[in-house]
Amino acid sequence: MKRKSLIMVLLLTAVVLLIAACAPAATPTQEVVEEPAPVEEATEAPMATEVPAGPVLKLAAVLPGVITDADYNTMAYLGTEAVKNDLGIETTYSESVPVPDVDRVMREYIDAGFNVIWTHGGQFVTQTLELAKAFPEVYFIAEGDALPEDLPENVWFVDRNFHNGFYGIGALAARATQTGKVGYLGGLTLPFSYAEVHAIQQAFTDSGLDVELKPVWAGDFNDPAKARQVADAMIAEGVDVIIGSMNLGMQGVFEAVKSNTGSKVLVTAKYSDKSQFAPDNYITSLIYDFSGPLKEIITKIQAGEKGGYYPLGYDTGVQLQTPLQNVPESVSTEMQQVIADLISGKIQVVKDVSEVK
Repeated sequence: MKRKSLIMVLLLTAVVLLIAACAPAATPTQEVVEEPAPVEEATEAPMATEVPAGPVLKLAAVLPGVITDADYNTMAYLGTEAVKNDLGIETTYSESVPVPDVDRVMREYIDAGFNVIWTHGGQFVTQTLELAKAFPEVYFIAEGDALPEDLPENVWFVDRNFHNGFYGIGALAARATQTGKVGYLGGLTLPFSYAEVHAIQQAFTDSGLDVELKPVWAGDFNDPAKARQVADAMIAEGVDVIIGSMNLGMQGVFEAVKSNTGSKVLVTAKYSDKSQFAPDNYITSLIYDFSGPLKEIITKIQAGEKGGYYPLGYDTGVQLQTPLQNVPESVSTEMQQVIADLISGKIQVVKDVSEVK
């Protein structure tokens, strides 16, 4: 059995060798390599897309009065502080700048490297627009009461819209007076002041009440002595509601109504809460907050918007201070509807900046 097995193995081996000898010669074994892709010319890797940083801004505010007036100029100071603290912008300001000096003050700030100039007063509009044309690389913020024609592209124009607020003040005064005589005490005869008076007169007409308005300008927004003299004269003529549109001069108005020994005389104010100065005579104030609008404008500048139109209104920091004081509840109820109609636009106040005759 072993012999047969051996023979079988030998036969199988011979067959395998015979088949191998008859097969065609094999090509040498080669490693399979894929054809490389065409090599493109080397280029730098694209940089990640970045949002360009806005300009480094430095804000200088030019104010017509002092920042301690608890009024218009205080509101400006608080606005600059909000920009500094909330947006990280360097800020500065100049107080009590008269109109003849505003061009010089603005130029000095520009020379010092400040590239946002805010003139906080309608009396500065003309000089601000002229300087903006001479310095197109500087951003300017001007305030006024009528959008100028051909506004330079590097100017933000803040329309203060005082007339809307003073319509509400007029509607309130018409309902609060007992003598039918209301006084308006302003500082200077500027377009916004004319617009306030016309809006009050419109409110009187719309109310259907027989009310007389006596508008007087003291010649200065910040002189309490002059304001006191005018207020005393009004009271002597039977005025029992004085609408104040002044800055530091309001102190004189408050002194006049507190010193009056006759019937109570009521007062409305502007810009900030002044109830602490004459709590027994104070009704309300038309509150203005410049912080929000100023921060929004600065943010727009950072985003590349060099200039534009920014109207103030009840949705941008303007409100009639409530609750109303020293008036019957019925007056407060009526005024709630008036204010609501002003906010909704149901009441349209005419913006008339023409001279009051």
